[in-house]
Amino acid sequence: MEKVILKAEKRDVIGKKVKNLRLEGKLPAIMYGHNIQPTPIVLDAHKTALTLRKISESTIVTIELEGKEYSALIRDKQVDFLKGSLLHLDFQTVSLTEKLRTDVHIELTGVAPAVAEFNALIVNGITEVEVEALPQDLPERITVDISSLTEIGKAIYVKDIPAIEKVSILTDPEELVAIASAVKEEVIEEPVAETIEGEAAAAEPEVIEHGKREEETEEEEAK
Repeated sequence: MEKVILKAEKRDVIGKKVKNLRLEGKLPAIMYGHNIQPTPIVLDAHKTALTLRKISESTIVTIELEGKEYSALIRDKQVDFLKGSLLHLDFQTVSLTEKLRTDVHIELTGVAPAVAEFNALIVNGITEVEVEALPQDLPERITVDISSLTEIGKAIYVKDIPAIEKVSILTDPEELVAIASAVKEEVIEEPVAETIEGEAAAAEPEVIEHGKREEETEEEEAK
């Protein structure tokens, strides 16, 4: 994959004053980790947002700061949920010669035959797995083919994910990734009006019979 580069500058502004940076189109962030002390930095907000839309959180980015390059992973994003804009980023710098652990997103692909043949519903289990690898070997995502879900009850577990070269999957092998589940049938209840009519019909013979008995009693008294 093409090298992802973000240009940064050291940031002196901290605390509540960072709001002014955002008004200027800048994005506050912090770098910490391998071979660097925690360092507040600032990035171009627009360029950074465009770049991050094209990559995953397991993608190594290169941060250029004061003439040096740092390999880093995005460890945290703060987002304005109303506007959808980035508020702050945390970068963890890493060594390209040391393995690290991180979570990688699972992407389901393909078509499950159980959907067409049995009207099944594909239910997701976990959506990411923990892996261990050298930073440059980390996959952006792990693709799982669901074409093996041929009938109701068929499932895919972490242990079914094909081996990835130079990458170790650390998540429990028995964790569920996806399953073909039956769709529950809706129970249709009888309308209330019909129930009331039925009850009235059932009660009617008793009323008629009661009326006849009263007439018979009157006739006997008249005799």
